Formats: sequence, structure tokens, C-alpha cells
Amino acid sequence: MSMEFLVTTLIVVISPGAGALYTIATGLGRGGKASLWAALFCTFGIVPHMLAAITGLAAILHTSALAFELIKYLGVAYLLYMAWATLRESGALSVEASQDRKSLPSMAGEVMLINLLNPKLSIFFFAFLPQFVPTDGPHAVARMVELSAVFMAMTFVVFALYGLFAAAIRGQIISRPAVLTWMRRSFAAAFVALGAKLALTQR
Repeated sequence: MSMEFLVTTLIVVISPGAGALYTIATGLGRGGKASLWAALFCTFGIVPHMLAAITGLAAILHTSALAFELIKYLGVAYLLYMAWATLRESGALSVEASQDRKSLPSMAGEVMLINLLNPKLSIFFFAFLPQFVPTDGPHAVARMVELSAVFMAMTFVVFALYGLFAAAIRGQIISRPAVLTWMRRSFAAAFVALGAKLALTQR
């Protein structure tokens, strides 16, 4: 496994995105345990894109303008919904006394939608990973799965660190209502900005 792959993957993972934002918001709103679940769900949300890349579905997404635009704008709509939910205190940044107040299936559903409606993640697996997989080798699929597993492991570790850090400063945030209000507005604005960025994304 090349250092180029590891460094590039780390850069991609640590770059702010909807999944990282959701995990941080969960850490602030519900604490460390919930943020770890969010990081885990974000990691498992990568699996459909990995399978798409292996089976060739990502190639269809890459070449079909209609499919790309459809998924892209569904993703934009969902990010805008996340912004609205955050502002009305029912999204990821809703402060709960108990970390278990929100059901795990509900959280998993939100995170899976965030990842599934991100066509750029499929394009990443389709365009980036194959560069490190010998096309004429007998174990190309196994190699793709191995590299994807490394990507997923990095995602979980980085997102878990984001979430635990957010949980560590949770007390200072939620004890100040004015700060919490501005945090909600900032996270809502970040979701809107991510939606705008996705809307402007080209294949």
C-alpha cells in the first residue's frame, strides 16, 4: 500500500463534509457515545459506494448526466432539510440530557441518506481507488476491497476524534444559550453551504 494512497485518503477524510459536520453536531448535542455511533454509521455509509464502484454502477453515474443530476439535487434537498431541522432544534444539534434519547435506527437513517445522496463519493471510488489497483491482476476486486477498508478505517478514526472533541467541549456550549443559538445557526449555514457546493458540482 503506497504512501501516496494513505496521504491522499487522509486529506480526503479530514476535509470538512456533511458526515463530519453531522458527527460534530451529534457530539455537541448528545455527547461522546452518540458521536461514536454517528462516526460508525458514517463509516458504514461508505459501503454502498464501495459496492457501486466494484460492480460498475459508479461508472453509470459518472457517464449518465441525468442520474448524476438527480442524485445531486436529492442530496442538495436533504442538506437543506438538515439545515432547517438544525434551526428548529430537531436535527443533529438538538441537545438531549440522555445520549440515548434519539434512536439508533433514526440516526443511522439520517447518516445513510447523507452518504447515499452524495454522488461525489461514488465518483471518488470510481476515479481514485482504481489508480491503485492493477487492472490486469487476478485479485483486483480483493485489492479494491482492501483499499476501501483502509478508507473506511481512516474515516471512523477521524470522525470519532471529531465527535469526541465536540463532546468534550459540550458542557461549555450548552451551558450558554446564546452560544448554542449561534452554534445552531452556524451548523445550519454550513449545511446550506455544503448544499450550494454540491449544487454547483459538475461531473
